Amino acid sequence: MLKVDNLKVSYGAIQALRGISFEVHRGEIITLVGSNGAGKTTTLHALSHIIKKSAGSVIFEDTDITLMPANEIVRKGLVQVPEGRRIFANLTVRDNLEMGAFTRKDKKAIKKDFEMVLDLFPRLKERIKQIAGTLSGGEQQMLAMARGLMTSPHLLLLDEPSMGLAPILVDEIFRIIKAINDEGTTILLVEQNAFKALGIANRAYVLETGAIIKFGNATDLLKDDAVKKAYLGG
Repeated sequence: MLKVDNLKVSYGAIQALRGISFEVHRGEIITLVGSNGAGKTTTLHALSHIIKKSAGSVIFEDTDITLMPANEIVRKGLVQVPEGRRIFANLTVRDNLEMGAFTRKDKKAIKKDFEMVLDLFPRLKERIKQIAGTLSGGEQQMLAMARGLMTSPHLLLLDEPSMGLAPILVDEIFRIIKAINDEGTTILLVEQNAFKALGIANRAYVLETGAIIKFGNATDLLKDDAVKKAYLGG
């Protein structure tokens, strides 16, 4: 579904990504694990063409999207839910969800997806007329994810969805991510909570200073001594 080959990104003299390659297969949850500054968010921004690539290629559903503009990439079905939520704070929950579907014309399918996301996120259904900026942090994260789903993504990029949330909300967010995947959406997950991410992922890649240093089945990496020491607190 997604094939990334020798992807490089530089910020001036700093090489943020040093030629990483990885694949995402349809139906999977793939997670990128690593500490702050490892290059996880940069990877997602490069895939979405929010930032320019220095080298490498990105093939998505048999189409080369390496140089494709960000808005066209969204229309192709590769959709990013950014770190920090970035909802439309002055609009209602309903308005935010409708904004997620702005590239679509299929009114019946939009209505169906609207009902689907409210089933996935019952808290949002209760707050459908509420101004988004007045929601709690966890509710805003749910809204950001729901808005992403309203684009009808083929591949959903999730950037640090549990950041800043209380443990009970972290559990709920990861339960919802698994439910989204079970409904058929492929997910590429960037997450500092390596234990939670590896717990729901099929496969994982470990990033360190812009390079992939390990990869494999998520369950195997959970048992890997080096991964446990570096990212799992033991």
